[in-house]
Amino acid sequence: MNPLLQIRQHGQQIWLDNLSRTLLNDGHLARFIADDGVAGVTTNPAIFHKAIAGGRYYEDDLAVLKQQSMSAEARYEALVIPDVQRACDLLLPLYRDSEGHAGYVSLEVSPELAHDAAGTLKAGLRLKAAVDRPNVLIKVPATHAGIEAIEQLIAAGVSVNVTLMFSLAHVDAVAQAYLRGLEQLHAAGGDLTHIMSVASLFLSRVDTLVDTELEALGGDALARRGKTAVATAKLAYQRYRERFHGTEFAALRALGAHPQLMLWASTGTKNPTYSDLLYVEPLIGNETVNTLPDATLAALRDHGKVASTLDRDIDEAAEQYAALEALGITLDSIGERLQREGLTQFEQAFAALLELTA
Repeated sequence: MNPLLQIRQHGQQIWLDNLSRTLLNDGHLARFIADDGVAGVTTNPAIFHKAIAGGRYYEDDLAVLKQQSMSAEARYEALVIPDVQRACDLLLPLYRDSEGHAGYVSLEVSPELAHDAAGTLKAGLRLKAAVDRPNVLIKVPATHAGIEAIEQLIAAGVSVNVTLMFSLAHVDAVAQAYLRGLEQLHAAGGDLTHIMSVASLFLSRVDTLVDTELEALGGDALARRGKTAVATAKLAYQRYRERFHGTEFAALRALGAHPQLMLWASTGTKNPTYSDLLYVEPLIGNETVNTLPDATLAALRDHGKVASTLDRDIDEAAEQYAALEALGITLDSIGERLQREGLTQFEQAFAALLELTA
């Protein structure tokens, strides 16, 4: 059986970390959904830069838009929002059949707003209205300002994909913002049943940075390489289960609220000596999402081994954390550094994107 379909039997959704008109016009995304059970799509500025720069299907529309008096960002949105709408429409039957648990497409607010809570709220509301689909997720980074905006967007009835999370501290802060937003929405008389959120924990970049620090230490520390990201995800999932299947969420669940699912992001393995499914096979578990770039999706389909693994080796995950702390590697600090670097990369990709549409 196709491993992608097997994973669905273990309660995990596989989303595609890519979107372009080539995927849409040539029928690739429709086949991923029909044949592989792909249950969602994520995007970011780098994905859309690659799509527009290399996609023949954008040239004519971009030429027309450049004849109009509008900003480069407005041209970018005019190009990609129809793509997001088409992807939402392809996934709409799944969204309806799953009663809102699956079938989402993510669209990110400008990275330039990462430290502007009010600007993020305004942009999120505008993008939600522009896409005008029930299964769109507005993507917001887990910066301090972003967390404030996430709470406000949820309170306003907007479903959110939280991005650029790299630590357990990020996981906790984002979950609390989601809960506060739901409570405010309920207090205002809103319907909680139509709100969805995923918390995107980035993985491969964690190992890349921690491994560099371990290599600088040398000796016994080298045995700790390649284990930190998976350990972080396993511990994050334990916190998810305690929070969203315990008393903290019980009242909101009774009102029909969805838990904020953990999503594994940055799952393409960067170290060629590691398994190409390092961030997939050990992290299969119920009520989770794994968003895969095309190459990782193909690898999983070709040779993936599927089992419920996310609840395994929790003691080893905790021991990895303790060992790193003993070595002077503080993972919350690592997470803050990676978030800053990730945001810089998104800002650079967005700037390059706007150069294309200027």
